[in-house]
This record gives sequence, structure tokens and C-alpha cells, in this order.
Amino acid sequence: MGDVHAISDLHVGFPENRAFVEGLRPESGDDWLIVAGDVAERLADVEWTLRTLAERYATVIWTPGNHELWTVKNDPVQARGEARYRALVEMCRGLGVLTPEDPYPVWDGENGPVTIAPLFLLYDYTFRPDGTSTKEEALKVAHEAGVVCTDEVYLHPDPHPTRDAWCDARIAYTEKRLAALEPGTRTVLVNHWPLVREPTRVLWYPEFAQWCGTVRTADWHSRFNAVSVVYGHLHIPRTIWTGDVPHIEVSVGYPREWRRRPAAAPRGPRRILPVPETA
Repeated sequence: MGDVHAISDLHVGFPENRAFVEGLRPESGDDWLIVAGDVAERLADVEWTLRTLAERYATVIWTPGNHELWTVKNDPVQARGEARYRALVEMCRGLGVLTPEDPYPVWDGENGPVTIAPLFLLYDYTFRPDGTSTKEEALKVAHEAGVVCTDEVYLHPDPHPTRDAWCDARIAYTEKRLAALEPGTRTVLVNHWPLVREPTRVLWYPEFAQWCGTVRTADWHSRFNAVSVVYGHLHIPRTIWTGDVPHIEVSVGYPREWRRRPAAAPRGPRRILPVPETA
């Protein structure tokens, strides 16, 4: 059986990133690929990307980022909120791509079995700036600093009243599914947003952290027996450790970001399974 690799934040609306995806190839025809969100804003671009990858990798697993959930004016598909997410799920099922709504796949390769759990959790404004204790205070600080996530314009929570209410619903649904796994099940937890706050501590604009996760998942890596956690969103590809569990950011990011890095090229997929000795 091949290895499991992961990547996120492909942002194929940029021609350079689209060319990068066109050039992606698995190391083995049996390899799996996790795509941890932010493929693109337009559904047609998401479909092209996942179709391209599904034709090359034995299994593709996707979970949404905030960009897939945006409803932008130049997308012919104007579905919003939950309806948009469900349209993405149905599109994936037509391509044979697994989603957070499907049975969790089990990888039986070296050091397996490991259950790969794609999660869709959103955020609830609890990664707040220092000195704030409520969502309202946190948002006020962000607006005063001029650091406001574009989600506030394009990511609609319909039919939920707010994005944090949608997050509440997603946490309840996902917790129930994870708790139903057989005791002792080893997992890889995959979410676009980090499950712990630590990765956000290095953000240039700390006010942005409130759009980056929820404090309610801080112990999920231990509660649900994770061998690793995969995330994206921050465009800071690296690994941080919580206890003995690696939290691996696998983002590509925008061309203006990856061009500044030493290789001046997008970083390819990271191997997740078998767990590398140095993640």
C-alpha cells in the first residue's frame, strides 16, 4: 500500500498555483492525498482541481477551507452557507473524493491501521486578542487595527444565524462521530483550521487569530488518539508539537508568499503516513 500525503491552500485561482497542481504526481500509484481546504473560491476551479488529483492518486480526501465556502460574485454557483457546503460534498462524491460527511477511511499501510478523519469545524472567535474576553471586544480590536478576515463579507452561515453558531453545530456533529470510533482507534485528524491555538502565536497580525479555530478542540489530539494532526489556513508551513503529537501545516499559499521562501517554489505534499520519524 502507498503512503498518505497532505497539502492545502492550493489557491488555484492564481495561474502559478494552477500550473503547480497540473504538475503534481504521486510517488506511487497507490498513494493517498489529503487536501485540507482552500482549493479555490469558484466551484468550477475546486472541481477541476479535485478531478485532476483524483485521476492520479488512489484515494483523495478533502475537507473545506473558508475559501471554498465563500460566495463570490464571479462564481455562477451562488449557493450560500450550508447549501454551498452540501453542493461541494455532492460534487466530491461524483468524483470519488471523500469528505467529512463520508465514512472515515482506514489506511492499512506500514504501522497501520490508522483512521483518517477529515473534519469541518470552522471557528468561533475564541482565539481572541490579549485583553479581550468576548467576541464583540475581539472584533472591535480587529476593526480598529484594520485586520478583518474577508470571511466577514463572503462566508455566509445560512441557515445558521452566525458563523460561530455554525461552528457549534459542526463541533457537536463531529464530536459524536469521533466518539463513536472503536476504543483505541488511532487517527489522523484533518481540519483546515488548526485544532490548537499555538500555531497562531506567530501571526504578524494577532487580531486575525480569531478566524483561525476554536479553543474547544485543544484536547482533541489526545481525546481521539491522534498520531498526527493536519491543518492549513495560516500559510505558515511547519510542524509544532503538542505532547508527542505533531500538528503539521501543509499549506502552499499565494505566489507572493512561496516566492519569498528559499526554494522560491511551492512546497509539495507532506508525507503523513507512515508517520515520519521527524514530522
